[in-house]
Amino acid sequence: MLHLSQDPTEPAFVQDPYPFYDRMRAGGDLCFWEDYAMPCAVSHRAVQALLRDRRFGREIPADRAEPHPPHLAPFYAVESHSMLELEPPRHTRLRGHVLRAFTSRRIAALGPEIAALSQTLCDRMTGAGADLLPAFCQPLPVVVICRLLGVPEAMAPQLLEWSNAMVSMYQARRDRAVEDAAARAAADFASFLRGYVEDRRRAPSDDLISHLIATEDAGDRLSPDELVATCILLLNAGHEATVHTMGNGIKTLLETGQRIDTGNAAALSEEILRFDPPLHMFTRWAYDTVELHGHRFAPGDRVALLLGAANRDPAVWPDPHRFDPARAAAPNTSFGAGLHFCVGAPLARLELQIALPILMARFPAMRLDGAPRYGNLYHFHGLEALQVTLR
Repeated sequence: MLHLSQDPTEPAFVQDPYPFYDRMRAGGDLCFWEDYAMPCAVSHRAVQALLRDRRFGREIPADRAEPHPPHLAPFYAVESHSMLELEPPRHTRLRGHVLRAFTSRRIAALGPEIAALSQTLCDRMTGAGADLLPAFCQPLPVVVICRLLGVPEAMAPQLLEWSNAMVSMYQARRDRAVEDAAARAAADFASFLRGYVEDRRRAPSDDLISHLIATEDAGDRLSPDELVATCILLLNAGHEATVHTMGNGIKTLLETGQRIDTGNAAALSEEILRFDPPLHMFTRWAYDTVELHGHRFAPGDRVALLLGAANRDPAVWPDPHRFDPARAAAPNTSFGAGLHFCVGAPLARLELQIALPILMARFPAMRLDGAPRYGNLYHFHGLEALQVTLR
Protein backbone atom coordinates (compact mmCIF):
# COMPACT_ATOMS: atom_id res chain seq x y z
CA MET A 1 0.00 0.00 0.00
CA LEU A 2 1.26 3.46 -0.90
CA HIS A 3 2.04 5.69 2.12
CA LEU A 4 1.65 9.46 1.76
CA SER A 5 1.76 12.42 4.12
CA GLN A 6 -0.36 15.56 3.84
CA ASP A 7 -1.31 18.00 6.59
CA PRO A 8 -5.09 18.52 6.13
CA THR A 9 -4.80 22.07 7.48
CA GLU A 10 -2.04 23.09 5.04
CA PRO A 11 -3.34 26.09 3.04
CA ALA A 12 -2.74 24.69 -0.45
CA PHE A 13 -4.54 21.46 0.46
CA VAL A 14 -7.46 23.36 2.01
CA GLN A 15 -7.93 25.30 -1.23
CA ASP A 16 -7.58 22.27 -3.53
CA PRO A 17 -7.38 18.76 -2.05
CA TYR A 18 -7.96 17.01 -5.38
CA PRO A 19 -4.31 16.81 -6.58
CA PHE A 20 -3.43 14.95 -3.38
CA TYR A 21 -6.34 12.57 -3.95
CA ASP A 22 -4.97 11.88 -7.43
CA ARG A 23 -1.59 11.00 -5.92
CA MET A 24 -3.30 8.67 -3.45
CA ARG A 25 -5.41 6.99 -6.11
CA ALA A 26 -2.37 6.37 -8.30
CA GLY A 27 -1.31 3.72 -5.78
CA GLY A 28 -4.53 1.72 -6.04
CA ASP A 29 -7.81 1.44 -4.21
CA LEU A 30 -6.30 2.04 -0.77
CA CYS A 31 -3.63 4.48 0.40
CA PHE A 32 -2.18 4.96 3.89
CA TRP A 33 -2.56 8.60 4.99
CA GLU A 34 0.24 9.00 7.51
CA ASP A 35 -1.17 12.13 9.15
CA TYR A 36 -4.31 10.18 10.12
CA ALA A 37 -2.40 6.92 10.69
CA MET A 38 -4.98 4.88 8.79
CA PRO A 39 -5.64 3.42 5.36
CA CYS A 40 -8.01 5.37 3.13
CA ALA A 41 -10.32 4.11 0.42
CA VAL A 42 -9.74 6.45 -2.52
CA SER A 43 -11.28 4.75 -5.56
CA HIS A 44 -14.97 4.87 -6.35
CA ARG A 45 -15.33 1.09 -6.19
CA ALA A 46 -13.55 0.83 -2.82
CA VAL A 47 -15.55 3.63 -1.22
CA GLN A 48 -18.86 2.29 -2.51
CA ALA A 49 -18.01 -1.23 -1.34
CA LEU A 50 -17.01 -0.11 2.15
CA LEU A 51 -20.10 2.05 2.54
CA ARG A 52 -22.20 -1.08 2.05
CA ASP A 53 -20.01 -3.65 3.83
CA ARG A 54 -21.68 -4.68 7.09
CA ARG A 55 -18.33 -5.89 8.42
CA PHE A 56 -17.49 -2.21 8.90
CA GLY A 57 -19.46 0.39 10.82
CA ARG A 58 -19.54 3.72 12.61
CA GLU A 59 -19.98 2.49 16.18
CA ILE A 60 -16.73 2.25 18.15
CA PRO A 61 -15.97 -1.36 19.16
CA ALA A 62 -16.24 -1.87 22.90
CA ASP A 63 -12.56 -2.79 23.26
CA ARG A 64 -11.52 0.44 21.48
CA ALA A 65 -13.77 2.81 23.40
CA GLU A 66 -11.93 5.23 25.66
CA PRO A 67 -13.31 7.43 28.44
CA HIS A 68 -14.19 10.90 27.26
CA PRO A 69 -12.49 13.81 29.05
CA PRO A 70 -14.81 15.52 31.54
CA HIS A 71 -14.87 18.82 29.65
CA LEU A 72 -16.49 17.03 26.67
CA ALA A 73 -19.23 15.28 28.66
CA PRO A 74 -22.05 17.51 27.30
CA PHE A 75 -20.97 16.90 23.71
CA TYR A 76 -20.79 13.11 24.02
CA ALA A 77 -24.02 13.02 26.02
CA VAL A 78 -25.63 14.01 22.72
CA GLU A 79 -23.36 12.09 20.34
CA SER A 80 -23.80 8.80 22.23
CA HIS A 81 -27.46 8.78 21.14
CA SER A 82 -26.91 9.96 17.55
CA MET A 83 -27.95 7.40 14.93
CA LEU A 84 -25.04 8.62 12.78
CA GLU A 85 -22.65 7.06 15.32
CA LEU A 86 -24.60 3.83 15.91
CA GLU A 87 -25.13 0.48 14.21
CA PRO A 88 -28.05 -1.97 14.32
CA PRO A 89 -30.14 -2.63 16.27
CA ARG A 90 -30.12 0.89 17.80
CA HIS A 91 -29.46 2.56 14.45
CA THR A 92 -32.32 0.66 12.81
CA ARG A 93 -34.74 1.69 15.53
CA LEU A 94 -33.77 5.39 15.53
CA ARG A 95 -33.66 5.65 11.75
CA GLY A 96 -37.07 4.01 11.54
CA HIS A 97 -38.55 6.72 13.75
CA VAL A 98 -37.07 9.44 11.54
CA LEU A 99 -38.16 7.84 8.27
CA ARG A 100 -41.74 7.48 9.51
CA ALA A 101 -41.85 11.24 10.04
CA PHE A 102 -39.44 12.33 7.27
CA THR A 103 -41.59 11.02 4.41
CA SER A 104 -41.11 11.75 0.72
CA ARG A 105 -44.58 13.30 0.64
CA ARG A 106 -43.69 15.68 3.45
CA ILE A 107 -40.42 16.65 1.72
CA ALA A 108 -42.06 17.19 -1.68
CA ALA A 109 -44.67 19.43 -0.04
CA LEU A 110 -41.89 21.82 0.96
CA GLY A 111 -41.26 22.76 -2.68
CA PRO A 112 -43.47 25.89 -2.73
CA GLU A 113 -42.02 27.05 0.60
CA ILE A 114 -38.46 26.64 -0.69
CA ALA A 115 -39.34 28.65 -3.79
CA ALA A 116 -41.03 31.42 -1.80
CA LEU A 117 -38.15 31.62 0.67
CA SER A 118 -35.63 31.77 -2.19
CA GLN A 119 -37.54 34.69 -3.70
CA THR A 120 -37.66 36.46 -0.34
CA LEU A 121 -33.91 36.08 0.17
CA CYS A 122 -33.28 37.43 -3.33
CA ASP A 123 -35.57 40.41 -2.58
CA ARG A 124 -33.38 41.29 0.41
CA MET A 125 -30.25 41.58 -1.75
CA THR A 126 -30.82 45.16 -2.82
CA GLY A 127 -27.25 46.39 -3.25
CA ALA A 128 -24.79 45.96 -6.08
CA GLY A 129 -23.09 43.04 -4.37
CA ALA A 130 -23.47 40.47 -1.60
CA ASP A 131 -21.81 37.66 0.28
CA LEU A 132 -24.10 34.81 -0.74
CA LEU A 133 -23.19 32.60 2.21
CA PRO A 134 -25.01 34.67 4.89
CA ALA A 135 -27.41 36.22 2.38
CA PHE A 136 -28.66 33.03 0.73
CA CYS A 137 -26.80 29.75 1.29
CA GLN A 138 -27.03 29.72 5.09
CA PRO A 139 -30.53 31.04 5.82
CA LEU A 140 -32.36 28.97 3.22
CA PRO A 141 -31.62 25.44 4.47
CA VAL A 142 -31.65 26.37 8.15
CA VAL A 143 -35.07 28.05 7.87
CA VAL A 144 -36.41 25.08 5.89
CA ILE A 145 -35.25 22.57 8.50
CA CYS A 146 -36.65 24.81 11.28
CA ARG A 147 -40.03 24.78 9.57
CA LEU A 148 -39.89 21.04 9.00
CA LEU A 149 -39.06 20.33 12.63
CA GLY A 150 -41.36 23.02 13.97
CA VAL A 151 -38.61 25.08 15.64
CA PRO A 152 -39.15 28.88 15.61
CA GLU A 153 -37.46 30.52 12.63
CA ALA A 154 -36.26 33.29 14.93
CA MET A 155 -33.91 30.67 16.40
CA ALA A 156 -32.14 30.14 13.06
CA PRO A 157 -29.05 32.29 13.83
CA GLN A 158 -28.61 30.61 17.21
CA LEU A 159 -29.03 27.16 15.66
CA LEU A 160 -26.34 27.99 13.11
CA GLU A 161 -23.99 29.06 15.89
CA TRP A 162 -24.58 25.89 17.91
CA SER A 163 -24.32 23.67 14.85
CA ASN A 164 -21.07 25.24 13.63
CA ALA A 165 -19.54 24.80 17.07
CA MET A 166 -20.57 21.16 17.32
CA VAL A 167 -19.45 20.04 13.85
CA SER A 168 -16.07 21.71 14.41
CA MET A 169 -15.28 18.66 16.53
CA TYR A 170 -14.85 16.71 13.29
CA GLN A 171 -12.45 19.18 11.72
CA ALA A 172 -8.70 18.72 11.49
CA ARG A 173 -8.13 22.07 13.24
CA ARG A 174 -9.76 20.78 16.45
CA ASP A 175 -8.09 22.02 19.63
CA ARG A 176 -9.12 22.68 23.26
CA ALA A 177 -10.88 25.93 22.36
CA VAL A 178 -12.92 24.12 19.70
CA GLU A 179 -13.75 21.37 22.20
CA ASP A 180 -14.89 23.82 24.87
CA ALA A 181 -17.09 25.66 22.37
CA ALA A 182 -18.61 22.37 21.17
CA ALA A 183 -19.37 21.27 24.72
CA ARG A 184 -21.09 24.58 25.53
CA ALA A 185 -23.08 24.45 22.29
CA ALA A 186 -24.19 20.87 22.90
CA ALA A 187 -25.35 21.69 26.43
CA ASP A 188 -27.25 24.81 25.34
CA PHE A 189 -28.72 23.09 22.26
CA ALA A 190 -29.93 20.12 24.32
CA SER A 191 -31.40 22.39 27.00
CA PHE A 192 -33.34 24.39 24.41
CA LEU A 193 -34.69 21.28 22.72
CA ARG A 194 -35.76 19.61 25.96
CA GLY A 195 -37.88 22.64 26.73
CA TYR A 196 -39.22 22.81 23.21
CA VAL A 197 -40.10 19.10 23.15
CA GLU A 198 -42.13 19.61 26.33
CA ASP A 199 -43.94 22.50 24.66
CA ARG A 200 -44.78 20.21 21.72
CA ARG A 201 -46.01 17.47 24.04
CA ARG A 202 -48.52 19.95 25.47
CA ALA A 203 -49.42 21.47 22.09
CA PRO A 204 -48.61 19.12 19.19
CA SER A 205 -48.54 20.46 15.65
CA ASP A 206 -47.97 19.12 12.14
CA ASP A 207 -44.18 19.11 12.40
CA LEU A 208 -41.41 16.57 12.67
CA ILE A 209 -40.86 16.93 16.41
CA SER A 210 -44.56 16.35 17.08
CA HIS A 211 -44.51 13.29 14.82
CA LEU A 212 -41.44 11.90 16.61
CA ILE A 213 -43.26 12.38 19.92
CA ALA A 214 -46.37 10.71 18.48
CA THR A 215 -44.45 7.63 17.37
CA GLU A 216 -42.88 7.53 20.82
CA ASP A 217 -46.29 7.66 22.48
CA ALA A 218 -47.51 4.93 20.11
CA GLY A 219 -45.35 2.38 21.89
CA ASP A 220 -41.73 2.26 20.67
CA ARG A 221 -40.48 4.94 22.98
CA LEU A 222 -37.58 7.18 22.22
CA SER A 223 -35.91 8.13 25.45
CA PRO A 224 -35.74 11.88 26.14
CA ASP A 225 -32.01 11.81 25.35
CA GLU A 226 -32.61 9.94 22.10
CA LEU A 227 -35.29 12.39 21.04
CA VAL A 228 -33.06 15.41 21.74
CA ALA A 229 -30.05 13.84 20.00
CA THR A 230 -32.18 12.96 16.96
CA CYS A 231 -33.49 16.52 16.69
CA ILE A 232 -29.98 17.95 17.00
CA LEU A 233 -28.70 15.59 14.32
CA LEU A 234 -31.53 16.53 11.96
CA LEU A 235 -31.01 20.24 12.56
CA ASN A 236 -27.24 20.03 12.11
CA ALA A 237 -27.22 17.65 9.16
CA GLY A 238 -30.30 19.31 7.66
CA HIS A 239 -28.43 22.45 6.77
CA GLU A 240 -24.67 22.07 7.37
CA ALA A 241 -23.84 20.12 4.22
CA THR A 242 -26.40 21.99 2.11
CA VAL A 243 -24.79 25.35 2.95
CA HIS A 244 -21.44 24.08 1.66
CA THR A 245 -23.01 22.41 -1.37
CA MET A 246 -24.85 25.57 -2.38
CA GLY A 247 -21.79 27.76 -1.90
CA ASN A 248 -19.47 25.40 -3.75
CA GLY A 249 -22.06 24.91 -6.47
CA ILE A 250 -22.71 28.61 -7.10
CA LYS A 251 -18.95 29.20 -7.21
CA THR A 252 -18.55 26.44 -9.80
CA LEU A 253 -21.48 27.64 -11.91
CA LEU A 254 -20.08 31.18 -12.03
CA GLU A 255 -16.54 30.01 -12.75
CA THR A 256 -17.63 27.76 -15.60
CA GLY A 257 -20.32 30.04 -17.04
CA GLN A 258 -23.04 27.42 -16.62
CA ARG A 259 -26.63 28.57 -16.28
CA ILE A 260 -29.07 26.56 -14.21
CA ASP A 261 -32.83 26.55 -14.80
CA THR A 262 -35.73 24.24 -14.08
CA GLY A 263 -34.97 22.22 -17.22
CA ASN A 264 -31.41 21.29 -16.31
CA ALA A 265 -31.49 21.67 -12.53
CA ALA A 266 -31.45 17.93 -11.75
CA ALA A 267 -28.40 17.16 -13.90
CA LEU A 268 -26.51 20.25 -12.75
CA SER A 269 -27.25 19.52 -9.10
CA GLU A 270 -25.87 15.98 -9.38
CA GLU A 271 -22.71 17.27 -11.07
CA ILE A 272 -22.34 19.91 -8.33
CA LEU A 273 -22.56 17.15 -5.72
CA ARG A 274 -19.99 15.05 -7.56
CA PHE A 275 -17.58 17.81 -8.49
CA ASP A 276 -17.11 19.59 -5.14
CA PRO A 277 -18.92 17.75 -2.33
CA PRO A 278 -19.40 19.19 1.17
CA LEU A 279 -18.00 16.20 3.11
CA HIS A 280 -14.73 14.61 2.06
CA MET A 281 -14.03 11.95 4.68
CA PHE A 282 -16.17 9.44 6.56
CA THR A 283 -14.57 6.80 8.79
CA ARG A 284 -15.49 3.21 9.61
CA TRP A 285 -14.36 0.59 12.15
CA ALA A 286 -13.67 -2.99 11.14
CA TYR A 287 -15.72 -5.51 13.14
CA ASP A 288 -14.21 -8.67 11.61
CA THR A 289 -11.03 -9.76 9.91
CA VAL A 290 -11.48 -8.60 6.33
CA GLU A 291 -9.26 -8.99 3.27
CA LEU A 292 -10.06 -6.12 0.93
CA HIS A 293 -8.18 -4.65 -2.04
CA GLY A 294 -4.97 -6.38 -1.01
CA HIS A 295 -5.09 -5.26 2.62
CA ARG A 296 -5.97 -7.23 5.74
CA PHE A 297 -8.16 -5.37 8.22
CA ALA A 298 -8.21 -6.71 11.77
CA PRO A 299 -11.13 -6.15 14.17
CA GLY A 300 -10.80 -2.67 15.64
CA ASP A 301 -8.91 -1.19 12.69
CA ARG A 302 -10.15 2.09 11.24
CA VAL A 303 -10.47 3.03 7.59
CA ALA A 304 -11.25 6.42 6.06
CA LEU A 305 -13.58 6.65 3.09
CA LEU A 306 -12.53 9.63 0.99
CA LEU A 307 -15.79 10.69 -0.66
CA GLY A 308 -14.14 13.60 -2.44
CA ALA A 309 -11.55 11.31 -4.00
CA ALA A 310 -14.12 8.72 -5.07
CA ASN A 311 -16.16 11.40 -6.82
CA ARG A 312 -13.24 12.22 -9.10
CA ASP A 313 -12.19 8.69 -9.98
CA PRO A 314 -11.32 8.67 -13.71
CA ALA A 315 -12.35 5.01 -13.90
CA VAL A 316 -15.95 6.20 -13.49
CA TRP A 317 -15.88 9.79 -14.78
CA PRO A 318 -13.54 10.53 -17.71
CA ASP A 319 -11.74 13.87 -17.29
CA PRO A 320 -13.10 14.02 -13.72
CA HIS A 321 -11.70 17.47 -12.92
CA ARG A 322 -13.93 19.03 -15.57
CA PHE A 323 -17.39 20.21 -14.54
CA ASP A 324 -19.71 18.56 -17.06
CA PRO A 325 -23.46 18.30 -16.36
CA ALA A 326 -23.91 16.28 -19.57
CA ARG A 327 -22.02 13.30 -18.15
CA ALA A 328 -23.56 9.86 -18.19
CA ALA A 329 -25.23 9.25 -14.85
CA ALA A 330 -23.21 7.39 -12.22
CA PRO A 331 -23.80 7.24 -8.46
CA ASN A 332 -21.67 9.78 -6.61
CA THR A 333 -20.74 9.20 -2.97
CA SER A 334 -21.70 12.61 -1.58
CA PHE A 335 -24.66 11.28 0.45
CA GLY A 336 -22.96 8.03 1.41
CA ALA A 337 -24.60 4.66 0.80
CA GLY A 338 -25.86 1.61 2.64
CA LEU A 339 -27.26 1.81 6.18
CA HIS A 340 -26.03 5.36 6.73
CA PHE A 341 -27.23 6.84 3.45
CA CYS A 342 -28.25 10.42 4.25
CA VAL A 343 -31.93 10.58 5.18
CA GLY A 344 -31.95 14.23 4.12
CA ALA A 345 -30.71 13.59 0.58
CA PRO A 346 -34.14 14.18 -1.04
CA LEU A 347 -34.50 17.50 0.80
CA ALA A 348 -30.97 18.64 -0.12
CA ARG A 349 -31.57 17.80 -3.77
CA LEU A 350 -34.91 19.60 -3.73
CA GLU A 351 -33.35 22.73 -2.23
CA LEU A 352 -30.60 22.80 -4.86
CA GLN A 353 -32.98 22.19 -7.75
CA ILE A 354 -35.42 24.90 -6.68
CA ALA A 355 -33.26 27.58 -5.04
CA LEU A 356 -30.35 27.82 -7.48
CA PRO A 357 -32.46 28.43 -10.62
CA ILE A 358 -34.39 31.16 -8.77
CA LEU A 359 -31.17 32.86 -7.66
CA MET A 360 -29.60 32.72 -11.12
CA ALA A 361 -32.77 33.92 -12.85
CA ARG A 362 -33.10 36.87 -10.48
CA PHE A 363 -29.48 37.97 -11.04
CA PRO A 364 -28.56 36.93 -14.61
CA ALA A 365 -25.49 39.21 -14.63
CA MET A 366 -24.16 37.90 -11.32
CA ARG A 367 -20.41 37.28 -11.27
CA LEU A 368 -17.75 36.47 -8.71
CA ASP A 369 -16.13 39.40 -6.92
CA GLY A 370 -12.64 38.02 -6.48
CA ALA A 371 -11.58 34.41 -5.99
CA PRO A 372 -13.56 32.61 -3.25
CA ARG A 373 -11.48 30.83 -0.63
CA TYR A 374 -12.28 27.60 1.17
CA GLY A 375 -12.30 27.52 4.95
CA ASN A 376 -9.98 25.40 7.10
CA LEU A 377 -12.77 22.92 7.78
CA TYR A 378 -11.52 19.47 6.74
CA HIS A 379 -13.19 16.85 6.78
CA PHE A 380 -15.75 19.32 5.47
CA HIS A 381 -15.16 21.38 2.35
CA GLY A 382 -16.84 24.76 2.12
CA LEU A 383 -16.17 28.41 1.45
CA GLU A 384 -15.26 31.16 3.92
CA ALA A 385 -17.27 33.67 1.89
CA LEU A 386 -18.88 33.99 -1.54
CA GLN A 387 -18.68 37.62 -2.60
CA VAL A 388 -20.50 38.38 -5.84
CA THR A 389 -21.43 41.37 -7.93
CA LEU A 390 -25.16 41.10 -8.58
CA ARG A 391 -25.54 43.40 -11.56
